[in-house]
Amino acid sequence: MNQNIQNLYQISSKSAKTIIGLMSGTSFDGLDIALCEFSGSGTDTKIKLRHFVTMQYTSDFKEELKFVFAKKTADLERITLLNAFIGTYYGELILQCLRDWKIEATDVDIIASHGQTIFHAPKHLHSVAGYPNATLQIGDADHLAVKTGIITLSDFRQKHIAAGGEGAPLALYGDYLIFSDPVENRIMLNIGGIANFTFLPAGQQGGCFSTDVGPGNTLMDQYVQLKFPGRYYDKNAEISSAGTVNEALLKALLDHPFFDAPFPKTTGPELFSMAYLLNAISKSGQPDISDQDVMATLALFSAQGIIHAITKCISNQKPYQIYLSGGGMYNPVLVRHLEERLGIELRSTETLGIYPDAKEAVLFALLANEALTGGKTNFGTLKNVPSVSMGKVSFPY
Repeated sequence: MNQNIQNLYQISSKSAKTIIGLMSGTSFDGLDIALCEFSGSGTDTKIKLRHFVTMQYTSDFKEELKFVFAKKTADLERITLLNAFIGTYYGELILQCLRDWKIEATDVDIIASHGQTIFHAPKHLHSVAGYPNATLQIGDADHLAVKTGIITLSDFRQKHIAAGGEGAPLALYGDYLIFSDPVENRIMLNIGGIANFTFLPAGQQGGCFSTDVGPGNTLMDQYVQLKFPGRYYDKNAEISSAGTVNEALLKALLDHPFFDAPFPKTTGPELFSMAYLLNAISKSGQPDISDQDVMATLALFSAQGIIHAITKCISNQKPYQIYLSGGGMYNPVLVRHLEERLGIELRSTETLGIYPDAKEAVLFALLANEALTGGKTNFGTLKNVPSVSMGKVSFPY
């Protein structure tokens, strides 16, 4: 038997596994690295988060990613080079963390790498006849595996698409196994570049789903980067706090069929782009709106998309609790809009034992654990929610 295959078999047979989960989102903040210990699988999964850190990207690297991100026309040579570079770069960041944590690479069983999304193209967005849902993440896992010497699982979204999904959101596969509760109806709300949530009815009686709901931080981040050079996001909502919501612009922003499309659904910055905002400004007849007022309006726009989706799936007769993660949880204006309009205090996922900033990296570590040990969980027959195991294997030698 090939030694790599034998090693993989031995790892999959272990009662406890040490898995590093990696996540790099569309905000380009940095690489989230979560060192997790897993036992069991499926609904019997037990997780211990041993270490977590976000390794910040340099400004130069962020600009490289922005150069190829969410563009229908991009430099193919640059994408090719970045695919190889990112894989090795991730490996270097992991090795640096392991040194800091005083852990040997040989003590890590698996790396689970999401990669860097550069384009997301579900059919309802690309509208190209005869072509399927599609998505593209770069950061080659063979480079990552060779650099670290650790077997790596990657490219999780492709199996989801091949089996009939849209490649996103994948949060259901972790949220259902980690956060389902016998008595509390839960909404696991993640506000990243795109906002999404998982609906978890009490008692695991079916009806669970994850869905994108619209922009989270993406339009605010894009606008800040355009209008305030050197800044990548509205830290502590300093800009939006100084502005006033423009109702005409808000109405124009909300005027899109995506918001009333059935669940589950997915979207991305390919739709909610600067072109989308500029078109809304034109439709609103407000060409001279101040930057601060634009930001204030975008914060409420993100909140309204989330609120509209939540109220569609939860009746007023069913009490529920919202648990929050993602960079948007640190935007006080956005959170205040949500709490005031929903009439509920938002809680952090930390109250359930998972540090919110680590949640997505932990998800991909969990998907790797399922690929190795589980794969039997039935997620039902909902459209775009195939019951599959995900992840491609890259060996270190």
